[in-house]
Amino acid sequence: VNSTRSIFSTFLVVGIPGLEALHIWISIPFCAMFFITLVGNVTIMMVIWKEQTLHGPMYIFLAMLAASDLGLSLFTFPTMLRIFWLDARELTLSACFTQMFFIHTFQDFESAVILAMAFDRYVAISRPLHYSSILTNSIIARIGLAIFVRTLTVQVPLPILLRRLCFCHSNVLSHSYCLHPDILKLSCSNTRINSIFGLLAVLSNMGLDFLLILLSYVLILKTVLSIASHGSRLKTLNTCISHLFAVVLFFTPMICLSVLHRFGPRLPSHIYVLMANIHFLIPPVMNPIVYVVKTKQMRDKILKLF
Repeated sequence: VNSTRSIFSTFLVVGIPGLEALHIWISIPFCAMFFITLVGNVTIMMVIWKEQTLHGPMYIFLAMLAASDLGLSLFTFPTMLRIFWLDARELTLSACFTQMFFIHTFQDFESAVILAMAFDRYVAISRPLHYSSILTNSIIARIGLAIFVRTLTVQVPLPILLRRLCFCHSNVLSHSYCLHPDILKLSCSNTRINSIFGLLAVLSNMGLDFLLILLSYVLILKTVLSIASHGSRLKTLNTCISHLFAVVLFFTPMICLSVLHRFGPRLPSHIYVLMANIHFLIPPVMNPIVYVVKTKQMRDKILKLF
């Protein structure tokens, strides 16, 4: 157990349990999702970069969200398609730890960006006259730097701590990609430090982000309820619909998956696979669609571009 050498030198990722014979057919919608993710998020970033009128706080945060969605999809979709097309399930420990690092890094980055977008909505609704003076380019740059530093500070130690473990219980993971709690379950070493640090990372990043987002919406609702006109209330709340969709889609399956991995009973593998796929694959596909449909200025600029 104290040796740095592992009994298993590779991990095996899985496709969709019970549907292995249909992997080729299942790959078709996943290919379509990957294509939509690439085109949608790249288009959003390109339009915001080219159009000077979109260089405001809301759109800068949207570009950051698109970048995190793009990064997350680039480290999840290809691995799944590799399984579906080639039945290539084997990953070295280094490759698995690297994939895990980038998946969780972009996951934390997206969580922080969603929080920043909640702050943006709060300022826009509660302090509309001071919006441009509060969210200056300098403040946005500092927020971006803080997100970057916080994410790396938490995520860099995780693969380093995993290097000291041995893996001898099994080498078959529960998902189509490498996740930290999933890897820990395969170790025959003492994983208390890894588990505690991983849990603290989740709570201090995404857990804290979720609580602050809830606080932001409590303050937003307080402001909205103080508006006399019913029509104005609905119009104000309508500006938050896209963001609320992103919050629900990102945090709900993530919380369920994290709790089940650490504290829940052992469930059929397809339950974990389904929740992981919803959490990691669906937001990068749906976020650009929702924001383009619900944001007229963005939609007009994209139509103009093409």
